[in-house]
Amino acid sequence: MRDLTDRQRRILAAIRSHIAKTGDAPTVREIGAAVGLSSSSSVLYQLRQPEEAGILTRSRYRTWSVRWA
Repeated sequence: MRDLTDRQRRILAAIRSHIAKTGDAPTVREIGAAVGLSSSSSVLYQLRQPEEAGILTRSRYRTWSVRWA
């Protein structure tokens, strides 16, 4: 996980926090709101590297949802 940027680490922390509070994975918009990104495409761009590293996966069947791999 050391190859991740600060922003990507903040995003992962926001995902962990949301799951701990609600029991559900956050949406891309919820992730953006938590880290100060207003664009969904910016959030998706930031999620790409952790996804490629196998840290998390994005659900193809639940709109805009992410989960730990």
